[in-house]
Amino acid sequence: MLAWVALPAAADAGLLARLSAAAPDADPKVLALALQARGCAMASEGVDTASRLAVIDYSRPSTETRLWVFDLKRKALLFAEHVAHGQGSGENVPTAFSNRDGSHQSSLGLFRTAETYVGGNGYSMRMDGLEPGVNDAARDRLIVMHGAPYVDPLAALKQGRLGRSYGCPAVRPQVARAMIDTLKQGQLLFAYYPDPGWLANSRVLGCDGKVTASAGKARPRG
Repeated sequence: MLAWVALPAAADAGLLARLSAAAPDADPKVLALALQARGCAMASEGVDTASRLAVIDYSRPSTETRLWVFDLKRKALLFAEHVAHGQGSGENVPTAFSNRDGSHQSSLGLFRTAETYVGGNGYSMRMDGLEPGVNDAARDRLIVMHGAPYVDPLAALKQGRLGRSYGCPAVRPQVARAMIDTLKQGQLLFAYYPDPGWLANSRVLGCDGKVTASAGKARPRG
């Protein structure tokens, strides 16, 4: 099954080219989807002030870099990092995603970042999901960005996968505070996996109705 997405407008095409050049390891199709989601949210969710965008590609194994943070004004890459997925989502490559409390699964879609706090995982950042039924329970589920010692790329290579969270996009403790301070208070985070149902029905993808370019083969949900 193919997932179909809209080609970006001319202005976004230029931005996409710059972001792809800044992060050559990231899939340009995933970056294009993230920019689409941002554009839809700017039109409908009042996030026009968001100048930073984090992109997670959960189709990649946890042993690889799969989180990129961009400064959209400067068209620059700020971080390229490993990121954990939820225990309930799978082993090295996640296949199952949920909005349900207690699932310990990661959620897909577009999030708006919010306030920071210090909790059981140290300095952390709350996030609000912008997609009803997909990720809008994130705040109630305590899906937050935080640092975690189990996000250890060297250990992941030995054990075959990164350590896993309860659904949070956890990052290395060494970069957590700087990344959170870069993303807090109204920036955007986009979490991708080629789930056919989400790609077909997301309220922040293809909101302009243009359907012209393939985003690749979708994998079944686990």
